[in-house]
Amino acid sequence: MENTEKDNKKTILIVDDEQTIVDILVYNLNKEGYKTLEANDGVKAVEIALDKKPDLILLDIMLPRMDGLTVCKKIRTKYNMPILMLTAKDEEIDKILGLELGADDYITKPFSVRELMARIKANLRKSEINAEIKQNNNSLNNTNKIIVGQLTLDLDKIEAKVNDEILNLTLREFEVLKYIAQQSGQVVTREKLLETVWGYEYYGDIRTVDVTVRRIRGKIEKIKDAPKILATKRGVGYYIKTQ
Repeated sequence: MENTEKDNKKTILIVDDEQTIVDILVYNLNKEGYKTLEANDGVKAVEIALDKKPDLILLDIMLPRMDGLTVCKKIRTKYNMPILMLTAKDEEIDKILGLELGADDYITKPFSVRELMARIKANLRKSEINAEIKQNNNSLNNTNKIIVGQLTLDLDKIEAKVNDEILNLTLREFEVLKYIAQQSGQVVTREKLLETVWGYEYYGDIRTVDVTVRRIRGKIEKIKDAPKILATKRGVGYYIKTQ
């Protein structure tokens, strides 16, 4: 019985070249019941991620041998586990680039361990819910679609199309698009998206939402500055155009 419980523990890969930070994270994650893997450079991080397939990755940006942004991009070509970027406060551009390459979230150093644990739990919980929904849909073998204007979302396949052209979306991007599309043309605030899609029990950085929406627009709009599908209500939020 004990072995089964151990096997069911979530595994988190910690990628940071500062061993002190790794040790602190290992201690706190183990205390919370997580298993941990460690990598001190980018090349090793990719090797471990592809081999061990952890449930979540904590990924620093500034790494030897291969930077965190490249690591994120390489992992994203194979797997869709949650990736949380660890960034310094002066790395605003890198922070945004990290999200554009497919990271799910970021947290700035120095960070509160309590806040980091909350982010980890929220991202793992969301990932579990999505996996369960996908599994249930596959077992039912039914077709569950949302169609709004030019946009079609297949909830069973986790697939989005614009005019029958399949979009290359990450799971987080699909979830954002799905939630907005489910509101039938109503404007969805950034705070609501952060709370519902990211699953935060507090308000994180709403720029995370803006960057994700911008990334989606880059994939679904022919002219990003004049969107015909995913529109902005200035000062309020986002909505899907019905025509």
